[in-house]
Amino acid sequence: MPDMDILLILPIAIPLVTAIIGMFAWRSRRIQRYISVVGTFGILASGVAILFAILDEGIIVTNIGDWPAPFGIVLVADLLSAIMVIMAGLVGVSVVIFSLASVDELRRSFGYYPVVLFLLMGVCGASLTGDMFNLFVWFEVLLISSFVLMVLGGEAFQLEGAIKYFSLNLLESAFFLTAIGILYGLTGSLNMAAIAQILPTIEQGGLVMVLAMMFLVVFGIKAAIFPLFFWLPSSYHTPPVAVTTLFSGLMTKVGVYALLRVFTLIFTTETDFTHTLILVISGLTMFTGVIGAVAQYNFRRLLSFHIISQIGYLIMGLGLFTVGALTGTIYFLIHVIIAKSALFLVSGVSNMVSGTYDLKKLGSLYRAYPSLAALFLIPALALGGIPPLSGFWAKLALVQAGLDAEAYIIVAVSLIVSVLTLFSMTKIWAEAFWKDSPKQSDEDIQRNRDAIEPGRMVLLITPILFLAALTVILGIWAEPIIDVSRQAAEQLMNPDGYITAVLGGGVE
Repeated sequence: MPDMDILLILPIAIPLVTAIIGMFAWRSRRIQRYISVVGTFGILASGVAILFAILDEGIIVTNIGDWPAPFGIVLVADLLSAIMVIMAGLVGVSVVIFSLASVDELRRSFGYYPVVLFLLMGVCGASLTGDMFNLFVWFEVLLISSFVLMVLGGEAFQLEGAIKYFSLNLLESAFFLTAIGILYGLTGSLNMAAIAQILPTIEQGGLVMVLAMMFLVVFGIKAAIFPLFFWLPSSYHTPPVAVTTLFSGLMTKVGVYALLRVFTLIFTTETDFTHTLILVISGLTMFTGVIGAVAQYNFRRLLSFHIISQIGYLIMGLGLFTVGALTGTIYFLIHVIIAKSALFLVSGVSNMVSGTYDLKKLGSLYRAYPSLAALFLIPALALGGIPPLSGFWAKLALVQAGLDAEAYIIVAVSLIVSVLTLFSMTKIWAEAFWKDSPKQSDEDIQRNRDAIEPGRMVLLITPILFLAALTVILGIWAEPIIDVSRQAAEQLMNPDGYITAVLGGGVE
């Protein structure tokens, strides 16, 4: 098998093999922890290798079992796919290291680490697959893994959140499978590249539009767009913070990835309607999300509403549908995954030292934990769009694209939402870090701090420091990342390269 074929399989094979090893080492928590760290670093390394291979040679394609496309299973990696794999590795490494010091023994005994690896495998598989049915399969891997992680521990409030999460996502799966069946009946293929060739030739334009709306709903539920986001703030705050961070960084972003893939490759004939609708939804998503965040006084629930708000920015670029706008979306995707993951981990540490996520009961963390306060400020200011951090360049790219397209309303909404985002971040700072604690004295907080072993605190702080440093690097050295994002956007806006790489001479 050629080296490039092996390279594309690695992001799926590495978490699969390490998860299986972890399952066989069921009674050895130490082996499970070590193999999980190795597995996540392996995903990250394979993603970086794929990225550089694409920059050198272009889009990479592997036909599994030597069955030619569009008949066999195909793995395809363009720059967007490579970025998703890298992000899965980054979040995976950060969450697993944080979990070493934060996840309790009960959850470990139920296979916490192997399930995390299965979830990461699902993210990589969804990012690399080249056909719709296998995208559905990887979505199911994600759903099952995420549900298991959500219910581990069996606490009542976890089960309540998990039931809401699983019920809606089960309906989404049924809707997804129905849409795939109609798509296959209409085109005779499930290969994305082949569908992209066939669909514009079909005269049943009304049915094609219905399909486009079905896939918008399916992936919109996964991405938590307006008005399909109601399940997220009801469920994401219930599992341990390491799991919430994993979900925040990757689960909704897989939905965004699917929207980007489908609405730049397949449904591109009626963009005046479909992408204008996406643009309207983006404005409603970012505004309703940030209003929900402003109203919250629970650290994690506030950040959960911000997940929704930031999804609005991500699909804003898709709605504008220009190279500049998609460049902003891809750069924003990298920024927000890193920044939000850091913020959720900070919320977890603050809970460990104070015993609560309630902002009204928090306080004095700046004096007791100045390093934690600094690590909160960096991603918080980045999320608010303060220069020179990564969020500023991400929002600037989207605003410029909106002005170029004369989409002044969405630009105004994005700027208002940015101000409200900054306001909600300052509320967290004022309540959790700056004001005196109404619940505990400084001596109580110091005792809590001393109760956490130094080695454990290092494991908790290290991934936050890593993510905060990446946020700074993304801002100060933004140009090379923006350049890669622009190349990825050009690939999305010119799908002929993708189609040619997959099908060669065309559909037989």
